[in-house]
Amino acid sequence: MHESIRLNKFISDSGYCSRREADKYIEQGSVFINGVRAKVGTQVGPRDTVVVNGHTVQRKVQEDELYIALNKPRGITSTTEKGVEDNIIDYIGHPRRIFPIGRLDKDSQGLIFLTTNGDIVNKILRAGNQHQKEYIVTVDKPITDEFVECMAAGVPILGTITKKCIVEKLSSNVFKIILVQGLNRQIRRMCEYFGYNVTKLERTRIMNIELKGIPLGEWRELTDEEMRTMNELLKDSSGEADRVSPKASAAGQKPANKSNPAKKKAPVQQKKNPQQKNRPFGSKSNGNTGKANNFRGKKSNSRGRK
Repeated sequence: MHESIRLNKFISDSGYCSRREADKYIEQGSVFINGVRAKVGTQVGPRDTVVVNGHTVQRKVQEDELYIALNKPRGITSTTEKGVEDNIIDYIGHPRRIFPIGRLDKDSQGLIFLTTNGDIVNKILRAGNQHQKEYIVTVDKPITDEFVECMAAGVPILGTITKKCIVEKLSSNVFKIILVQGLNRQIRRMCEYFGYNVTKLERTRIMNIELKGIPLGEWRELTDEEMRTMNELLKDSSGEADRVSPKASAAGQKPANKSNPAKKKAPVQQKKNPQQKNRPFGSKSNGNTGKANNFRGKKSNSRGRK
């Protein structure tokens, strides 16, 4: 390293955590430069000593960046915390230090990315960048046209209104939804607002990468062609994190933009089901359990779609 760089990038390049997580550690006062508590936005030079949570970190010599697509089974938690049982890092068991891009609920399954590149995380996740994530959702009772229309228009959860999205009914109890944001347990909370409980939730696509061809519980590296397409989609994307409202922050996620025009015409459906306030979020699933404890991070031989 011959010139100074931002502290969060330095920490991310070390492989310790993502850039977003680095910012959190800095804000918490857990990062020191040459023995002095660091501030967000601080620059780091080649001779500086950086300590995070008591651990000295060093920017590693540039390696080829690694991007993994995993078909996560239910029961696996999308965290880098080693103390968490069935965490996604131990599940994959990769020799390099990787971390997930965003989260997929423990009770959910499907596509999730893991990478060594912390710079790309916010570019993919930030709602303002409009990058799509597609899900197939099964609920506990028949889906109505009104439900589809109101889900797509925006739903009041976590003190905000979800961004408009694409919703398509696939069968009596199954629908497809395409989001550009990722609030805490967003789809489950949206369904609950209208008195529905999710029994199975599977993410089938992130941007240009599809789940098809990756067996449940297995993973593969993204191909050069997939990465070229992704980088093209990300070239104008902001790497800054979304701002957090107090309520959404308490849930550990980011809110939708408060200027969302859907807020003015939020669906008023609760009156039709007076019992829905007593329903717990995310009922116990009867769907595929993925048998997460029966195997560990098997690499798939499947290749990306050309």
